Amino acid sequence: GIFLIPYFIMLLVIGLPLFLMELSLGQYGAAGPITVWKCCPLLKGVGVAMLIVSSLVSLYYNVIIAWAFYYLGSSFQSPLPWSCDAPRNADLCQVGAVTVTCWGCVLQNTSGSAGRESASEVFWKKQVLGVTHSSGLGDPGPVQWPLALCLLAAWILIFLCMLKGIRSSGKVVYFTATFPYLVILILIIRGATLDGSLNGVRFYLSSNWNRLQSAQVWSDAASQIFYSLGIGCGGLLSMASYNKFDNNVIRDTLVIAIGNCCTSFLAGFAIFSVLGHMAWRKQVPVGNAADSGPGLAFVAYPEAVSLLPGSPFWSILFFLMLFTLGVDTLFGNIKGITTAILDEFPALRDWRRKTALLGALCTAFYLLGLLLVTQGGIFWFILIDTYSTGFGLIIVALFMCLGIAFCYGTNQFCQDIVDMICRCPPWCSHMLSYFKVCWVFFTPCLLLFTLIYTFLDMYSVPLRYGTYEYPAWGTSLGVCMGVLTCLQIPVWATVALCRESGTLRDRFQKATQPLSSWRMATAQDMARDIIDVPFTITLTNSD
Repeated sequence: GIFLIPYFIMLLVIGLPLFLMELSLGQYGAAGPITVWKCCPLLKGVGVAMLIVSSLVSLYYNVIIAWAFYYLGSSFQSPLPWSCDAPRNADLCQVGAVTVTCWGCVLQNTSGSAGRESASEVFWKKQVLGVTHSSGLGDPGPVQWPLALCLLAAWILIFLCMLKGIRSSGKVVYFTATFPYLVILILIIRGATLDGSLNGVRFYLSSNWNRLQSAQVWSDAASQIFYSLGIGCGGLLSMASYNKFDNNVIRDTLVIAIGNCCTSFLAGFAIFSVLGHMAWRKQVPVGNAADSGPGLAFVAYPEAVSLLPGSPFWSILFFLMLFTLGVDTLFGNIKGITTAILDEFPALRDWRRKTALLGALCTAFYLLGLLLVTQGGIFWFILIDTYSTGFGLIIVALFMCLGIAFCYGTNQFCQDIVDMICRCPPWCSHMLSYFKVCWVFFTPCLLLFTLIYTFLDMYSVPLRYGTYEYPAWGTSLGVCMGVLTCLQIPVWATVALCRESGTLRDRFQKATQPLSSWRMATAQDMARDIIDVPFTITLTNSD
């Protein structure tokens, strides 16, 4: 509960300003994450870095969709295969009057020690991942073919939905963006009727004020804002480039960003009410029933759902919701990648070539993603997930903010926003004043704090998955992913300086000036508002 305070503070100081910045850049420039930096050629590397982040996220994120797809298919069984009612789990579970406990479920984990695990955890580790047969990062083992087929189906679905560009994916989103709200509402209503649900809600909202003194809590809040809003991945820039020029970006920012975070808060009630019921059934504290990361979505919550009457129905609803949410996220990432490539290579805009490009991207991501669906794939998944959107993403956002604030200029940027909105209401003007202060001072300072803490945490706390501690070479490989992202900024800045002439100071000044083609998209968009229609003028003698 106390996490909500830093979470909403980070939303106001980091989330909203950066969200508006990306939307405004994309809409005003009518271009993707690379070409949009015609406004400041020195920072073209920020766009390239966004492309790399988006590619790394797309590589592993569809694996989550594959997991959800696998569980969704398994949910059409009664009893659920991870429940204690399933025949295969009869020797694992002992059902008492009010308890469901796991006895004798002993698995050899990666550190060589044995521990008791629930039937849900056995299903996740042994049946789905096959991780019990892998010793770690250096022992991926064979591909889990059921997961590989689910991954293939997920990429085929993404390809078909995006085949006709923003129009086809936009229509699909009408369903994928609204269906989760229906599911959340149903789960909240069902959860409220369960015994012990109030204990889960109390745990969710309980406040430990001493936690506010921990820098870890504030750093986690900033990280969650990045993940939740999709800042720094290029997807927002690409989607905004398809907006009408006079679209009110300030209104969109407030509605989307605040609505997004309130949805996350609302979804917590659906999750913790059911986890509270599971804790009541097992007679354990709610804190012991809850988990984080993949463990919450694919171990704790499925186990809780298996305890409900009519469990297959609730399981289908939950994993269909996860599936649609994952597809939504991947639409933005893939759109960011394709828009960036098509802007740089206009010859590929032909429908056939664009289709071939999309097919090549989906095929490449699928083949690379096969590593993540091997028996040791979860170790690679955690590694990429940790470092692809770690310090590299924060540095990308920091340079984007500093570049617009001090190279392009906040006054000019705010004027561009006013030009787009045309009739700017008074409340928009007041909001722009607030955002200007954030862009110049508060947002960069908080990003710098988050970055420093991320580095300190990265070197003081070793990366783990369960009891498995990642080797030094694995951590180094993860750091290289982040460094690869960050290197794009100085490399492309050097290229921009080399293309100019004069002294170093002259080159720097020229490289920070917008190109002449920067406002061409604006002029073309405004020209579309001039419509030729037939007309008649009657002249009098005085005329």
